[in-house]
Amino acid sequence: MTVPSRRFCVAPMMDWTDRHCRLFHRQLTRHALLYTEMVTAQAIRHGDRQRLLGFDPAEQPVALQIGGSDPALLAEAAKWGEDFGYAEINLNVGCPSDRVQTGRFGACLMAEPALVRDCLGAMRQAVGLPVTVKCRIGIDEQDEEEDFARFVDVVSEAGVTVFIVHARKAWLKGLSPRENREIPPLNHGRVYRLKQRRPELEIVINGGIVSLDEAATHLQHVDGVMLGRAAYQTPWLLSEMDSRFYGSPAEALSRADIVARMKPYVARELAAGVPLHAITRHMLGLFHGVPGGRWWRRVLSEDGVKPGAGLDVLDKAMGEVAARIAAE
Repeated sequence: MTVPSRRFCVAPMMDWTDRHCRLFHRQLTRHALLYTEMVTAQAIRHGDRQRLLGFDPAEQPVALQIGGSDPALLAEAAKWGEDFGYAEINLNVGCPSDRVQTGRFGACLMAEPALVRDCLGAMRQAVGLPVTVKCRIGIDEQDEEEDFARFVDVVSEAGVTVFIVHARKAWLKGLSPRENREIPPLNHGRVYRLKQRRPELEIVINGGIVSLDEAATHLQHVDGVMLGRAAYQTPWLLSEMDSRFYGSPAEALSRADIVARMKPYVARELAAGVPLHAITRHMLGLFHGVPGGRWWRRVLSEDGVKPGAGLDVLDKAMGEVAARIAAE
């Protein structure tokens, strides 16, 4: 498989970037690298792998993010990811939730760079895919310069050359996961300096990036940009990505075209027993900031959750949007 471009990525986000979300995002951008929600290595060993790892080939390129701290178990999970056809395997060393800490994975592993190195080394030996790591610039009282530099130096001994860095510390005590995404101050300059110090590494920056203009500024200093909540809450910005960052001819697509593209997939999933809202909840932001956007969200939120909701709900929502646009 061709090594994916990480020039622009959509972040792994728990409860958000499931297969329906990724399929929707893929209608907007052909080139951005998409990531799964984090899946624990333990779940991959013992759980329903088709449910946990299955995805539509139309989502490619898509990377699998794994959580864990047992090198052998992570190697096994990575191999399953390769067998399912993912383009990359990523190790989560950035999630600060209590549940993750209890399982000894996520951001707490930044205190154990040698263990992270061993985990990634085992994963690399198990697969032929790129193996990458997503981390913070530090945790708790760690020094953002010295401790982070030491973390990267030790971890890179495993042969890993791609670091996706959320430019905030994670405070493992005293802040909730949501607060850890907002309260610790951003330090994008720290990520820039990592690239300057280790130019041979591929550095992707994440955290607090809300527009493509901001992304373009970051790309003057690092190799790639990863958007999280902005890509999810205002997904239309993804429609400009291919022409702006990959040199692809711009498609003259409207938001209505994207809805039309989604309909065959929605119909197939409905036939398989998937409730409509499981898909359309990811589409709520499609008309953000345009006439009728509030009505689009209202119809999908209220009618989409009703038993037996089908494609007629999408049609009704589009009708509400069209009526508001016509009234402008």
